[in-house]
Amino acid sequence: MSVEVERKFLCNADILKTLEETEVTCVGQHQFKDQYFDSPNFDLTLKDMWLRKRKECWELKSPTAEETSGEQSKSAALCTRYKEITNLPEIQLRVKEVLKDVCEDTEKSSSMENESWHSKMNLACFAEFTTVRRSFILEDGVRIDLDQADFGYHVGEIEVLVPEEGDVQSALEKIERTARKLGLAGDQRVEGKMSVYLKRNNPEHYAKLLRAHVL
Repeated sequence: MSVEVERKFLCNADILKTLEETEVTCVGQHQFKDQYFDSPNFDLTLKDMWLRKRKECWELKSPTAEETSGEQSKSAALCTRYKEITNLPEIQLRVKEVLKDVCEDTEKSSSMENESWHSKMNLACFAEFTTVRRSFILEDGVRIDLDQADFGYHVGEIEVLVPEEGDVQSALEKIERTARKLGLAGDQRVEGKMSVYLKRNNPEHYAKLLRAHVL
């Protein structure tokens, strides 16, 4: 299991020009479709847990505890931190813990070989979109993704992956240095693809997440 430390930013021509002039390695461009799943009452996303299927693989992102002291830097406040789980039995276990009061008995239905496990947990797709992504890697291992979603939203991500018990502070410092190289400014988090998608396509779900201080 790893922790994904990430800062989003708005893409523009200046950012791309800066990347082309910086010592980065372009690792290519690819397209993928994401499908996000939740219960009818949004039990997962209201806990800031995001279950998705990408390229036939399941992933679950759940929040980590963030520093709340006054010493937290502004740059750290611009970043998100999520545990990223890609092992299907572990995903099923985590989901079942959240849904234990609302789903069917899943002892037999959550087999890795059973592709319908999510429907037996009463999970349905609430968001589906395709992204074209162009990716870059810096010398210190920082990854930069430039995303163009099929619903018309462009956003960039500066990302560092660390082990679950790894040095998150070091990751935050790398992200801050990268942000300065790119000339990023501002003191507010930039909306991710999901926030914009829900705002446009499912305002009721979006409003519930706002009230729960998830978005």
